[in-house]
Amino acid sequence: MRKRKKSGCLPAALVSLVTATIVWVGIMLAAFFQLQDKSEQEQAEENMEESEIPYQQVESTEEEFVRKYYFEQLLGDEQKIYLEILQGLREENKEIYVHAPDARQTNMIFQYVLKDYPEIFWCDGTTTATTYNENEKYTVLEPGYSYDIKERERRQSRIDASVEKCLAGIEMDASEYDKILYVYDFIVDTVDYDLESEDNQNIYSVFVNRRSVCAGYSKAAQYLLERLGIFCTYVTGTTREGQGHAWNLVSCEGNYYYMDTTWGDPVFQEQEGIETQEKLDYVSYDYMCCNDEELFRTHIPDEDVELPLCTEMDCNYYVVNGMYYDYYNSETTLEAMSETISEQENPSVFKYSDAEVYTQAREDIFENVIHRAAQELAEQYGLSQVKYNYIDDGKLNKIIIYWEYDE
Repeated sequence: MRKRKKSGCLPAALVSLVTATIVWVGIMLAAFFQLQDKSEQEQAEENMEESEIPYQQVESTEEEFVRKYYFEQLLGDEQKIYLEILQGLREENKEIYVHAPDARQTNMIFQYVLKDYPEIFWCDGTTTATTYNENEKYTVLEPGYSYDIKERERRQSRIDASVEKCLAGIEMDASEYDKILYVYDFIVDTVDYDLESEDNQNIYSVFVNRRSVCAGYSKAAQYLLERLGIFCTYVTGTTREGQGHAWNLVSCEGNYYYMDTTWGDPVFQEQEGIETQEKLDYVSYDYMCCNDEELFRTHIPDEDVELPLCTEMDCNYYVVNGMYYDYYNSETTLEAMSETISEQENPSVFKYSDAEVYTQAREDIFENVIHRAAQELAEQYGLSQVKYNYIDDGKLNKIIIYWEYDE
């Protein structure tokens, strides 16, 4: 696995919103008074004129939307608009006519569709929404498309080949935790973070180019986990530093957790020894199934929808692997270091539940325990000089130690 320096993430999508409302007051009033004496023929002719608005015809079935998180946040009429937009995007229509009286509402639902469907990689996330007020209100969406249908099909075949190769490495009857961990590791290990990468707002950048940003990482994770039968949705927001960011909400063993594959590499590092940047080879698992408390130290979700509470840490990687501590014990810490050293492995990881426990641990580890462990390392491997590297991450309450077994 590779360590990559983290940078800020690009916003998941740029949106252009145009609202044009045309109100024909005189015509509408005249029509109102004429209604009193309209013949059946005149009424039929007017209905025919109204039906000429080329609303998007929907072909989707209800079963398709089971566990589509953003779709489930909408009510009846809004779901109808959602389905019309989805169908129009699938057909790559330049204009999508929807039963929506408001351009802003339509644009919001357009973004919901893209958040639910990472496979719609050919839409660049931009749109113009124009509302018309004629015989009835309706809105026309004009989405931005990155490729024509022929190029889209060519790229789809390359995505399919990459995805099938990836999924061949995990059994469909694996546990939910193992599936999530597999996808987390696959993306972190095979994709390089690159702000300049092409198509970095969609899954093609991950599965084919292998270079992306947070939007690509998170959509690819969503796409793979949905294929594996795991609930996963796309979440947008900002970092605490104010940079746009994207990550995932997943369900594992009956509870909701957050997952951020983009931040699978450590962010803050301190070093001891020579050429630490070259020696450390570590994937961070702080955001491999974490709760609200853990995530909100560094992430702020958008308020476009209400997100479920994530209160558990049971499926967090460090908890599952015995590296998570809600209290500090000096001897237990030394035993963990000694076990790593005796098996000539790396690293020794200590993740603490809160700042108080971390502060207590940090003081004792660097003043006492690490020196005792280093002495064991020297004696066990006959070293006259002991070297180690460490990451001291106060923001995430974590200490990681890398041992060197050769002089």
